[in-house]
Amino acid sequence: MTITVIVHVANEEPILCELEELPNSQDQIVLLSNPRMRDGKELKFLEEDVSRVIIPWHRINFVQVLPSAEVEDVIGFVRE
Repeated sequence: MTITVIVHVANEEPILCELEELPNSQDQIVLLSNPRMRDGKELKFLEEDVSRVIIPWHRINFVQVLPSAEVEDVIGFVRE
């Protein structure tokens, strides 16, 4: 199961991408899959056809974990 996240890299625009699993506290790097802008456009600083990027933790300000479609289907409000 992939986890969709927004990664805020220092001095760059936020990157929308997927992770296979959340990083551990001992990790030095983060392996990102399908990196793109939040609007879905390609990143200007990456070559074409790049599907995975390794970013060191010291370059990342913070990571936003987006809710998955499965969670949205299971948890919901019912009004009767």
